[in-house]
Amino acid sequence: MRCGLARLWALLPDARLVGGVVRDLLAGRAVADIDMATPEPPERVQAILAAAGVKVVATGLAHGTVTAVIDGRPYEITTLRRDERTDGRHAVVAWTADWQEDAARRDFTINAMSCDRDGVVHDYFGGRVDLAAGRVRFVGDASARIREDALRVLRFFRFHARYGRGVPDAAAMAAIGACRDGLARLSAERVWSELRRILAGPAVVATLALMDESGVLACLLPEGCDLPALERLIATGAPDDPVLRLAVLARAAPDMLAGRLRLSRAETAALAAVRSGAPPDPAMDEDGRRRLLADEPAQALVGRSWRLQAERLGARSAAWDALRADLLARARPVFPLAGRDLVEAGMTPGPQVGQVLAQVRGWWHAGGCRAGRRECLAYLERLVAAGPAA
Repeated sequence: MRCGLARLWALLPDARLVGGVVRDLLAGRAVADIDMATPEPPERVQAILAAAGVKVVATGLAHGTVTAVIDGRPYEITTLRRDERTDGRHAVVAWTADWQEDAARRDFTINAMSCDRDGVVHDYFGGRVDLAAGRVRFVGDASARIREDALRVLRFFRFHARYGRGVPDAAAMAAIGACRDGLARLSAERVWSELRRILAGPAVVATLALMDESGVLACLLPEGCDLPALERLIATGAPDDPVLRLAVLARAAPDMLAGRLRLSRAETAALAAVRSGAPPDPAMDEDGRRRLLADEPAQALVGRSWRLQAERLGARSAAWDALRADLLARARPVFPLAGRDLVEAGMTPGPQVGQVLAQVRGWWHAGGCRAGRRECLAYLERLVAAGPAA
């Protein structure tokens, strides 16, 4: 990282680190993405980097952003901006050379700091003090910041969970309560992106309780939520999987939740698996576990097991942990016959093939999914010989 930054600063000496990287460096936290800002217009930035042989990707020219790739690591570089117009979702921007003007359009004071090549931190709105105090505060007027982008409501709760301490900023909470209706104008994808991070983050129950008190949670999940159920899930030691937590928290039907939040196919399947299906239980015998795995993947059963453990016990359990480890370690039983095997055995293709195949599978399943191909074919022969009455 140091070599990449040194090279960029040699090419763009007036650039600064901005946003999360400055915040996390000051907080002593690991840095994920590196964002920079510069007074140079994006076309000029592209030209300078390209002339120096640096790979440049035009990731967001309309908003003044390019990405420099050095030694495989991306560095996002954005031209200083001011908002010309905003509608609560999108902004039309213009370039500026004024660092404070650019900082004023950011969401929170802790995200509005910048750091130059000499290590000097430029803090126009008291972000450093707020960070030390564990206070998440909007830059300037909180209501104005939310009207510019309603997603900042959810970002406030996410950042408060990670950087806040104690009672949340009163001005922020008042503005959120007054402006929460703006959430309805956001795309489902943007809402889920933030909600997913909140669900997977720290202090999730306390954060959701704040969202509930402010009326925000009802905007996102109007069918209601079960915070005590989520608290019991967390008490089991369950992983911080956002879909698992959503399945336990939200009262809406899985298909309704998936549609409202535009979940991916994998997320939708995981959500449904947590909510319904055969119940795994630590008391299950060998054959019972094999039957479960024959019908569903281990991951689906594991997700459901956490919900059941939360409902029945609400605490950690070595027996439930052992069940999950066993399910994940097992090879999944596979029914050894297919429709073509029945046709080869002399059956005429048609609906009856599927019916008889289901009968054979039912026999295989009832026996603990142990019978191999030879045994299944022998049972098939007996069925065919017995005729329709079988």
